[in-house]
Amino acid sequence: MLAISGYISAILSILMIAPYIRDIFLLKTKPERASWLIWTVLGFIAFFSQLAKGATDSLWLTGGQTLAVFIILMLSIKYGVGGLTKRDTRALVAAGIGLIIWYITQEAAWALLIVIAIDSVGTLLTAIKSYEDPESETFSTWIISGTSGIFGALAVGAFHPILLAYPIYIIIANYMIVVMILLGRRRTKN
Repeated sequence: MLAISGYISAILSILMIAPYIRDIFLLKTKPERASWLIWTVLGFIAFFSQLAKGATDSLWLTGGQTLAVFIILMLSIKYGVGGLTKRDTRALVAAGIGLIIWYITQEAAWALLIVIAIDSVGTLLTAIKSYEDPESETFSTWIISGTSGIFGALAVGAFHPILLAYPIYIIIANYMIVVMILLGRRRTKN
């Protein structure tokens, strides 16, 4: 059952980008470049940190997420927004500081927690953009991604806080963006 949950989380992590890519090419979705850069770098770090701590079936979530965000990062170069605004620059500097701290610690558990903290900087950028311009994000992508986190958490199989940290973060971060899209739609509708 753990392997099946892991596979489902990976499949959802990869499938989530299909509607996003479709909407990018339809010029509806405009990825926040700094967010996707942060998420790609951190995805690789999270994957190898979890691997070092003994993750097995739950690695499918992180691997699928990392592949998906890398593809979106590549598309954001041409079709995205942001990247050099003051807000983006501050976020990238904060992410860079976090990476330096991670490098100094050389401990997989600390690395994963730092990755989650830095990742939340990218999430905040996209959440703000989602609220300000809710039609510039693909709602279904964030629902699917959050759901992949649920299956990733189920794939851990036991209460192991470090191995559960990333899937639970994925759930919270993605559903937060869903909420911001809904709040942004409500704001623009009124």
